[in-house]
Amino acid sequence: MRWSLEGEAYPVIRVELEEGEKLYAEAGAMMMMKGDVKVDTVLIDLEEEGNVLRALAEALGRKLLAGETVFHNVFEGPGVVWLSPSLPGGVEYIEVKGECWTVQDYSYVAHFGDLKLDLAWKGPKGLFLGDLVWLRACGEGGLWVSSYGDIMKVEVEDEMVIDNMHFVALPDDAEWRVEKFGGLKSFITGGEGYVIRVKGPTTVYVQTRILPPLAAAIARFMPSRWAELFRARL
Repeated sequence: MRWSLEGEAYPVIRVELEEGEKLYAEAGAMMMMKGDVKVDTVLIDLEEEGNVLRALAEALGRKLLAGETVFHNVFEGPGVVWLSPSLPGGVEYIEVKGECWTVQDYSYVAHFGDLKLDLAWKGPKGLFLGDLVWLRACGEGGLWVSSYGDIMKVEVEDEMVIDNMHFVALPDDAEWRVEKFGGLKSFITGGEGYVIRVKGPTTVYVQTRILPPLAAAIARFMPSRWAELFRARL
């Protein structure tokens, strides 16, 4: 299997599939394809679990708690498939060699190989971060993630403090903890809120932009409910 990124600001993933090779992608990610590619849509984990009810329960859990799709599209070669991430930003490939990686919700795009996707519970930490789960990918294979903005690969040697909303992915065995940003004044007025302190040595993928400020900026130009009611009465 060969792959490459095409495009600059908002790249797409180009994957060349040999006979019998399979590529799993989130629903709606396919941009175009060519060759004798076979396509199937499966319930997440159904092939691995062999238990429809259990697979459905886990897939629905990911949909409700992590925002992920319930189904995967499976592309089997020979042929070429282009995948377009849902987020307007960077794409990064993570090679998984028998370990587990934790990925923020909405960043998963596609994978290949013997990878198992599951929920990664944040535990009490998630209450501070605003959500309770990430995704966990374990096994052998490759994983593509995307983000809003670009993606940076950061090698943490000792310790590093990262805004929680800038996380994209990190090894599942990484040591981290949630803490307030600075003192009480900085926590309330500094705009960061909670941050995550990561202990090295480890690797962390972070995104250069986050969606809430964009959503807030767009909301300023959206007509309010009262304005709509006023115009309706004119």
